[in-house]
Amino acid sequence: MLRILFTPEDLAGVRVAAEPDFLWEVTGSVRTLRRRDGARVFGEWRRQVRHRLPADARSPRPLLASAVHSPEIVGAEAPVETLTGIPNARLPADLGRPPWLRRLADGDPDALRLLGHPMRAYHAAAVAPFWGQVRSHVHADRTVRMRALLDGGVHGLLASLGPRMRWRPPVLEADHPADRTVRLDGRGLLLQPAFFCWPTPVPLADPERPPVLVYPVEHEEGWASAAEARARRGGRADPLGALIGGTRAALLRAAYTGCTTGELARLLEVTAPAVSQHASVLRDAGLLSTVRRAGYSLHTTTVQGRALLRDCAH
Repeated sequence: MLRILFTPEDLAGVRVAAEPDFLWEVTGSVRTLRRRDGARVFGEWRRQVRHRLPADARSPRPLLASAVHSPEIVGAEAPVETLTGIPNARLPADLGRPPWLRRLADGDPDALRLLGHPMRAYHAAAVAPFWGQVRSHVHADRTVRMRALLDGGVHGLLASLGPRMRWRPPVLEADHPADRTVRLDGRGLLLQPAFFCWPTPVPLADPERPPVLVYPVEHEEGWASAAEARARRGGRADPLGALIGGTRAALLRAAYTGCTTGELARLLEVTAPAVSQHASVLRDAGLLSTVRRAGYSLHTTTVQGRALLRDCAH
């Protein structure tokens, strides 16, 4: 069992990550691919990945599977480049310090290329085709946590993390293969929802970094099959995009869990005025609602908009 001990200062410093963590999803997917349980959730994904995974994409898997508990590695946006900057003494002990890994830690460009190509090939086969599902599930989980926070404060937020976690103030207990206690000591805690975290939460505690708890999100059944169906459509517009336009369809999906104008502009790679124009059309159609606050506007897909998204997903 995992036990995380909170002080009053820690409760004031609890945060929920806004986006999926790129490297965690890669390393988590490696471990999930190697497991045999969770077939209802990951069985179809495993079948697809094993079918398309090239032979040269398998060499980073032992490294990534071991590195998943390394706080120096997990949480970086550029995994290959990040690995080269980790001092050899701080690499995970269970990697065994093979010579090529020592060269990697020292920044040897040949060692970087040795890992870089298979890592990118693995990412292209196992994670990139499903990134839309990863982001939508993480965003949906964040919305659940924020509602729990609004209804019950930070205690309600921590209590909402079940069923594999239990909030018994001032201790958060979690199912975990090892018996471990983590003392936050006033540093707060970042909650990182993760699509490929399975089946138990993973604590990342480093005295030099803010503590992180990576935890599994709830998965919609059939998510991998839906991704494969979209891939079969190739470059053709999806049904919703054909109906209301690709940008508005993407905006409606992105706003499912609530986004500001600036966030939508970054996600869709358009200007803020363009977001406002498309949002106005969707509002007039009853598919989007907008709440304006000092300095920003928050856009959220309405009940009608969510029903349209569901209907067009089949």
